[in-house]
Amino acid sequence: MTLLALNPLVSPDPGLFIWSTVAFLILFFLLSKFAWKPIVQALDERERSIEDALSKAEMAKAEMAKLISENEDLLKEARLERDNILKEAKEIKDQMINDAKDQAKAEGAKLIELAKTEINNQKLAAMAEIKNQVSTLSIDIAEKVLRKQFEDQNKQQALVNDLLKEVKLN
Repeated sequence: MTLLALNPLVSPDPGLFIWSTVAFLILFFLLSKFAWKPIVQALDERERSIEDALSKAEMAKAEMAKLISENEDLLKEARLERDNILKEAKEIKDQMINDAKDQAKAEGAKLIELAKTEINNQKLAAMAEIKNQVSTLSIDIAEKVLRKQFEDQNKQQALVNDLLKEVKLN
């Protein structure tokens, strides 16, 4: 026997072919009438939802890029503002230090001037005291010298005569 005769599936049977074709066409008709439209609609809906999700993802990506850019701009502005604040603080600090130095110099100059005035006053007072002491000593010495000279009557008379000769009467 041949192989074709033993296996009925392999042999070409025109009835089986027709019934298979009819069954396929009925199945195709039923599927196209009842299942094809919902399947296509579901696929279309799925495609639309995927496209929407992709477009939303793109929009979210663009929004994130925009937010990142804005965030970087804000950070740059914050850094610039921080740098400006630090610069102003340094300038204020330097100004305060310079003002304090100037004030200290002025106070020092004022104290030096007061000290010079005080020294000068003390010097004048010391000079006046020395003059007083010198004049007192001079008077004491002159008194002692005159007493010594006036102890002798003849010396007194000679001194008076010398003084009278020096004085010129008009």
